[in-house]
Amino acid sequence: MSAALSHDLELQRDEDDDHRDRESKRTSNEHVIMGATPFTEKILRAKLPKGFDKHTNMKYDGTKDPQEHLRAFEAKMNLEGSTDAVRCRVFPVTLAGPAIKWFNALPNGSITTFHNILRKFMAQFTTRITEAKHPISLLGVTQRQDESTREYLDRFNDECLTVDGLMDSVASLCLTNGLMNEDFRKHLTTKPIWTMHEIQSVAKEYINDEEVS
Repeated sequence: MSAALSHDLELQRDEDDDHRDRESKRTSNEHVIMGATPFTEKILRAKLPKGFDKHTNMKYDGTKDPQEHLRAFEAKMNLEGSTDAVRCRVFPVTLAGPAIKWFNALPNGSITTFHNILRKFMAQFTTRITEAKHPISLLGVTQRQDESTREYLDRFNDECLTVDGLMDSVASLCLTNGLMNEDFRKHLTTKPIWTMHEIQSVAKEYINDEEVS
């Protein structure tokens, strides 16, 4: 091998080494700017659609039922038609307090899909899952002395949302049992089963009479 060729090869190797060093420093600087992240580079490179709503008004701090947060998050992501990678990138923005600290502590590169997040998230906050109440618990939801019929119906409806598999027959029976408005209560006994929608419609008349008097 000639001395000139050997010299050229040596220069090429030096240039290649310099290029690798520059690439390494660039990657390192990017990681410093972004901070430690559990996302893979593929997820980090995913671009959010123009005008995308990051839903920063949704905040989960680890003190409530994680299922409720996931249901609300998924509903909004489905509405946006978001890809799996976009879901991954947006999810941390909806966390706060202990929840975001937990997320940031996940191992680098451990999140490759949204299913990874979902599984880890539910495992971490499983003790916060609220158990559904039994329908019989509605018998304890009775109208208070200082509570208007409107307020009672609102509170009763809220309680109904915490009961799984609630049938209209049970709901109407429990509501009738807890009512203090005698006229309204008597009207509800005119047929055996009411839907909650029917009860709300009928209630307007009695609520208006009550609020006018």
